[in-house]
Amino acid sequence: MYALDLPGHGKSQAHGGKQTISGYARLVLDWLAVLKLGRAVFIGHSMGSAVALTLAIHHPEHVLGIGLVGCGVRLRVNPEVLNEAASPTTSLKAVKTLVSRSFSSSALPRLVELVEKRMGETRQSVLYGDLLACNEFDVSEQIAQVNQPALVVCGQDDQMTPPRYAQYLADAIPQAQLQLIPVAGHMVMLEQPQAVASALESWLKTIPFNPGEVS
Repeated sequence: MYALDLPGHGKSQAHGGKQTISGYARLVLDWLAVLKLGRAVFIGHSMGSAVALTLAIHHPEHVLGIGLVGCGVRLRVNPEVLNEAASPTTSLKAVKTLVSRSFSSSALPRLVELVEKRMGETRQSVLYGDLLACNEFDVSEQIAQVNQPALVVCGQDDQMTPPRYAQYLADAIPQAQLQLIPVAGHMVMLEQPQAVASALESWLKTIPFNPGEVS
């Protein structure tokens, strides 16, 4: 199991981010090649789920399954937030707005503060590029091409990618399962980590694979 920091994020902050989901998907494929991994299950949250969907549609030979957490066939960004993120002087306002819409009303204030702090540490150019990438993402015409097993996870109080988005994905992907998590918003894996982990663990056990397999 690998936890990948995309360029410009986390421990890969020294590198620049991308402004398209396909650009991030290409980098994930390069990363797979370096590790000599032929196929994998890809699990992503929000923009990461868009990367996973892109890999499943355009590079299915590398995908055993996809876990889509807080996802939709489109990830439109509020124009006001996009405008705020475009400028270094207002980007933190965009972060505050995004975080305020990412949790349920039951979220611990300390958790919300921590996420806002971490997001605020992302370079403005990377944040803006990510929002541009999400805003342009649209696989509504290709979603039926996804033939791999999929688990769609959504917080019942998600305002960013509401449950109807998750239901649409689950209906459109032939081998999809849907898991709605109560008392959680868009950051469902932070508000209800055990519920999300258990759902993923149970689903992963249903996907056949051969360790060390190289395509």
